[in-house]
Amino acid sequence: MGSCGPYDAVVLAGGEARRLGAFAGGDKPGVTVGGTTLIARVAAAVSGAARLIVVGPARPGLPRAEFVREDPPGGGPVPAARAGLARVSAPWTALLAADLPFLLPRHLAALREAAGSGPGAVLVDDEGREQWLTGVWRTDALTAALAAYAGRSLRGVLGPLEPVRLGPPVWDGERVPWFDCDTIDDVKDARRRFTPTSGES
Repeated sequence: MGSCGPYDAVVLAGGEARRLGAFAGGDKPGVTVGGTTLIARVAAAVSGAARLIVVGPARPGLPRAEFVREDPPGGGPVPAARAGLARVSAPWTALLAADLPFLLPRHLAALREAAGSGPGAVLVDDEGREQWLTGVWRTDALTAALAAYAGRSLRGVLGPLEPVRLGPPVWDGERVPWFDCDTIDDVKDARRRFTPTSGES
């Protein structure tokens, strides 16, 4: 199965970080792990994308990013996905959260390989649960699904596309690519797990 074609990346970065509270200063994507912000780590993972579209407030440190806001701001992941997808021009779209400290280019390559000619591929965690904001999708299929969907659940809009469910090869069990930073404990855990290594690709 060959890798899918060129892709743009849409990173959802407009949440309010309620569960992180003052720890994040209201800016979860700007929290640092291993000396680098979460959103910068996600941006590095999609360095091969033709375009990087960030749905959220404009911020420094992402020189190649295009920023767009969902309507209304903070309206949730489905409106945010629609806003980002409106800027996509590539045939494939990586749809990602902004708080994935251990996502690497090799994980995107594995997703693109798995997607093949189907509608998309999504990571599943070690308990077999789909991680809907770590996926690669055929842009036309994603556009049609979002246009036809009136709900608020990512599972509701993405699940019916029946993507390939990828349990990725995990080279370091401590640094799984679907690990996200929703709580203060998550951030502390990510910082504990992070040990810089060479050749992260």
